[in-house]
Amino acid sequence: MDQEFWDEMYRERRWSGRPNGALCVEVEDMKPGKALDLGCGEGGDAIWLAGKGWKVTAIDISPVALARAAEAAGPASGIDWQQTDPRVSPPPSRSFDLVSAQYFPVLHEEDHATLRGVLDAVAPGGTLLVVSHLIEGSPPEGWSGPDPSEFYQPSEIAELLDDDWVIERHENRARVDVPHDNPHHADIVLRARRLR
Repeated sequence: MDQEFWDEMYRERRWSGRPNGALCVEVEDMKPGKALDLGCGEGGDAIWLAGKGWKVTAIDISPVALARAAEAAGPASGIDWQQTDPRVSPPPSRSFDLVSAQYFPVLHEEDHATLRGVLDAVAPGGTLLVVSHLIEGSPPEGWSGPDPSEFYQPSEIAELLDDDWVIERHENRARVDVPHDNPHHADIVLRARRLR
C-alpha cells in the first residue's frame, strides 16, 4: 500500500467528513495540547481535534487525501498538513500529547521500527490512541481490502508497551452509525498513557 494506492483511493470523496466515534469518546474530556493524526485521510479527525482546541499535525502519504483535507478544513484551521510516510520519516520524538492512529495500517516489521517511531512520538504524560476494526478469524465476506493479519493490531501494540506506559483502555466496542454496506460493526480500542 504505497502512495499510488492511497492516491487512487482518495480520487473521489471516500468518507463522511465526520470524526471517528471512538476518537470523540476517548478525547472529549482531555485537555487540548499537541496532537498527531496518523494517516489523516480526508481530515475528519484532524478538523474535529482542531475545533476542540488541539494544535494538530496531520500526516498522510497521499497528497490527494491531504488536498481534500486542507480544502475541507479551510485556511483558518491552523492544522499542519504534512505529506510523509512514517516508515521513512518517523514523527518527532516525544513531541505530542496525543498520537491518534484511527484505522492506520502499520505493516509488521521484524524490528518494529515504524511502530516504535510512532510510540516514541508520544510525550511523557501523553496518550496513544489506536483504533482498528475488530476482525475475528478471516476478514468479513466480501472484504476486498488488504489482509488485516499483515498489520499490527491494538492487542499486539499493547504487548509491546513497556513499563513506561500504563494501559487505560483496551476493549472491544460496538460501532455506532455504521453504514449499511460496511462489514465492520465493532472496533478494538487501545488507549495508553506514557508515564515517562
